Amino acid sequence: MPVTPAGTPPTPQRDRTQYLYLAVIVAVLLGIATGFLWPHFARELKPLGTGFVSLIEMMISPVIFCTIALGVGSVRQAAKVGRVGGLALGYFVVMSAVALAIGLVVGNILHPGAGLHLTEATRHIGHTAAADAHVGPVDFLLGIIPTSLLSALTQGQVLQTLLVALLVGFGLQAMGRSGEPVLRGIGHLQKLVFRVLSMILWAAPIGAFGAMAAVIGETGTDALKALATIMIGFYTTCVLFIVVVLGTVLRLATGVNLFQLLKYLGREFLLILSTSSSESALPRLIAKMEHLGVSRPVVGVTVPAGYSFNLDGTMIYLTMASLFIADALDRPMGLGRQIGLLLFMMLASKGAAGVSGSGIAVLASGLQSHQPALVDGVGLIVGIDRFMSEARALTNFAGNAVATLLVGTWVHEVDKERVARVLAGELPFDERTLVDAEPASTPEGAGAPEVPAPGGAPDPAYG
Repeated sequence: MPVTPAGTPPTPQRDRTQYLYLAVIVAVLLGIATGFLWPHFARELKPLGTGFVSLIEMMISPVIFCTIALGVGSVRQAAKVGRVGGLALGYFVVMSAVALAIGLVVGNILHPGAGLHLTEATRHIGHTAAADAHVGPVDFLLGIIPTSLLSALTQGQVLQTLLVALLVGFGLQAMGRSGEPVLRGIGHLQKLVFRVLSMILWAAPIGAFGAMAAVIGETGTDALKALATIMIGFYTTCVLFIVVVLGTVLRLATGVNLFQLLKYLGREFLLILSTSSSESALPRLIAKMEHLGVSRPVVGVTVPAGYSFNLDGTMIYLTMASLFIADALDRPMGLGRQIGLLLFMMLASKGAAGVSGSGIAVLASGLQSHQPALVDGVGLIVGIDRFMSEARALTNFAGNAVATLLVGTWVHEVDKERVARVLAGELPFDERTLVDAEPASTPEGAGAPEVPAPGGAPDPAYG
């Protein structure tokens, strides 16, 4: 091991993760080529993508538990956690309504489903999806309660993990100083969890290759050509929502430039694009928002709750898909029926959080409950749902990142100076380990035991 002279800073270690994300880009391109050239072989590669997403999902519950338990346990006033949650849920409802309204306007302008014909093969798909996804409000509320305290960490249910972590955090609050050893223990556990996560991420190119090859092999170009109108309209609407709505709100409320924030989260967007799952980037979003300067309690409450309740991309999808199906079946809806159906779906989407294939599932169950005559048309968009799910996931992710920064600003739990330095590139995120040697500044952590924060300022030894 080389010895550096006294007073000479050690040579910075190279960040090799840049090669990982270059490999992801290459893997996506190879997957697309494989899907077009050898579609039958490409379809057999689907387990590669599924397996990688499953590995990431395996880590979500431990990440959420550690983040929330540490954040809430470090806050000395429980009322502040409730204020964060109340502001977050209120914001989620408003943004969901805005997303629905934008989708409603664009859908009524484009009329993307006109001229399509329903076949017998697609007629039954919607009924099957609706039957698989139906979750009543009572079942949804009871489903938040886990079987045991530990089962929430093993069953992969985000809301169950959120409940248990909040209870543990409030319990540690009540214990006072006697709970500090437990907090330190959870802090060490968090370091281990993020180390394991950083190891799993090196499998991202394999997962991206398998997922992209499989979807191209299954879909080909026929469905894309036939349904290009709704796809282009949907992507355009999502971009407008992110840039115009979220960008404006973020600038007015925090003074932060949206494009700087999106650039900071660029690798997470690439991960989502390659896996078509926003959950694959949830642990990294938690780490990066803490590193950005948002306090741990705000991040711990807002991000996990947002993944279940702040589904901006899903709202736009449900709006445009419903109007698409109504036009395709020659059953156009009046404005009153459109609004009633979409408000119903806004509630239904919260109850189906965590359901596999939730876009189609929520759409089918909502139509069956409110406009059963339209359920037959769900099969019309199954062929391109995978491509639309990417836009849904990207929009949902951007919405949750913005929401975290907004809520943190409203409750005065953001280090604005640190935000500016991070977005300017002065404090780079530690891509190698996702864990720091030094905790990021946390306004509410004063007096609490020092526990390491993921993704904060890198160790000085690494430059």
